[in-house]
Amino acid sequence: MLSMHIEQRLCKTWIPMLCAALTLAGCSLLPLGTTTPSPSAKSQAAAAQATPVPEVQAWWRAWNDETLNQLQDRLLAQTPGVQIASAKVRQAQAALQASQASLWPTVAVQPGVSRAQTSSAGATNTVSLSAPVSWELDVWGRLAETERASKARLVASQADLALARVSAQATLVQLYVQVRAAERQLQVLQDTEVAQQRALDITQAREEAGVSSTQDVVQARLQWRNTQAQRMEVSSTHANLLHALAVLLGDDPQSLDWTRTGRLPQPAALPQRVSADVLQRRPDVASAQASVLAAQASVGAAQKAFFPNVTFSASAGYKSVDLANLLTAPSRVWSLGTAVALNVVDGGARRAATEQAQGVLDQAGATYRQTVLGALQEVQDNLVLAANLKEQVGLRDDALEAARRNLALTEAQYQAGTVSYLNVILAQTSALNAELSAVTDRSKLLQAHNQLLKNLLGN
Repeated sequence: MLSMHIEQRLCKTWIPMLCAALTLAGCSLLPLGTTTPSPSAKSQAAAAQATPVPEVQAWWRAWNDETLNQLQDRLLAQTPGVQIASAKVRQAQAALQASQASLWPTVAVQPGVSRAQTSSAGATNTVSLSAPVSWELDVWGRLAETERASKARLVASQADLALARVSAQATLVQLYVQVRAAERQLQVLQDTEVAQQRALDITQAREEAGVSSTQDVVQARLQWRNTQAQRMEVSSTHANLLHALAVLLGDDPQSLDWTRTGRLPQPAALPQRVSADVLQRRPDVASAQASVLAAQASVGAAQKAFFPNVTFSASAGYKSVDLANLLTAPSRVWSLGTAVALNVVDGGARRAATEQAQGVLDQAGATYRQTVLGALQEVQDNLVLAANLKEQVGLRDDALEAARRNLALTEAQYQAGTVSYLNVILAQTSALNAELSAVTDRSKLLQAHNQLLKNLLGN
């Protein structure tokens, strides 16, 4: 009874004085996020609230390539990068649950047996069974700030998962285009090889007839062999690309069932301008925004660690010297109390933690600014590249048509005996290079479309 009376007097006198002193001390604390670096007023407003991670449109379906669509359907479940990001999301979810649990009281069951001896009563046994309850009251909002930081980290991890998915999808499209381009180049080289072998046979026949020289035959054979070697090189590249495609799908490099077509997809129309809202909803930007929010909340939690911890505790149970009478009414015991703990001297640990949290916030703000500017640059670069490649493909087609006409004219002139076979070789080389370059440029155009649409979330 005396101890309860003393506790009541302490609560009436010291606790109000302590709260008043802490309130005055709290005025000197920095407001939350006062030194948050901001790239601009617009980006600061954007970072003030975490952007929900949007659904990414399947941009590759506009190419109407069923094989590509089927590969994309197989992709996400087995891609290691997506699996890693998914595991991080589960970690963030568990961390959020842990921070939310700290807002609630903890209840335990505490059985006990003890033996004590005094000079007056001798040795006695005591048995007890109690249910202690402990609850840290979030008077200053420190635990709420910790929960807010965990929520923001969960949003960031979900955005990272979306980024891993869209990156894997874009990588698949890029590999697919490169594989089809290599197949088309193989077709061109095989057709050229057949034509050169036929030209070699004709040249040998002309040599036997005394119309052509041995040098013409040697040059024809040299050109034919060079084309064969070039075909083998492209064939190796094609095999390596298929291996990379299989690994991306989570398969053994040799297990991919593949049918060659040599047909490149037809690119869809691109937007003439890009909405800033689309860029703002990119997964990398959303992740950077959420990281800023998490850092802000961590600063708030670190600042509020200067305030005392207020803990409510209670216990109810039974205590008796006789086990048989433990669960009877006379053995009932209970306690109820409140504790206030304030670190007075901690060697500067709390201040260092606050400065560390502020440094993380500064870093998150700078990262957000860098991410936004990088997103703008990527889209603008892709728009310019796609426009230039579209014009370049048209020029390549014109050059290819001219090279084919030149080859036909040169072969006719050689048959008429007006030019040497060296002119035929030069015309063949020009035609082959023009056709291979046309395939390469179409592949680059499709890859530029892919990168741009990836950066625009498929919209």
